[in-house]
Amino acid sequence: MYQRHQPPESPPRAVLSTIPSDAHTWNLLFLHLLLEEQGWEVTNLGACVPVDTLVTESAAQPPGLVVVSTVNGHGAEEAPALARALRAVPALARVPLVIGGKLDTEGSIAPDAHPALTEAGFDAVLTGPNAVPRLLALLDSLSQRGHGRAYADAVR
Repeated sequence: MYQRHQPPESPPRAVLSTIPSDAHTWNLLFLHLLLEEQGWEVTNLGACVPVDTLVTESAAQPPGLVVVSTVNGHGAEEAPALARALRAVPALARVPLVIGGKLDTEGSIAPDAHPALTEAGFDAVLTGPNAVPRLLALLDSLSQRGHGRAYADAVR
């Protein structure tokens, strides 16, 4: 089981989303609970989130972290546009942005997709058996050092 962190007086906020074509919610529920256990306040946008909705919701109150989870196999295809749209907003340009889950329809960890996703603006691509431990390392890094994109390098 994962260690539960005591929430700070003013907890950091994470926005949790899927890609526009992903209707799965079990992954979002798991991540929502995991983030809350680590002391984060979570804005869960749910399934099939349009890119403009994610951008608008994130820009309205810039979070300390944006997490994109996908399990339908289309993350490698759809997520680069999502990352570029978020990074185009000055208030979101340095917000840590991570993606994880099933990124391709072959069920692999999609290592070939990782460079395109990081080039598009993701700070970390979390796939395979180490995805959750790497996310926890990122959360620890962000909570210890304050929030900002530079600290997302802890999971690269």
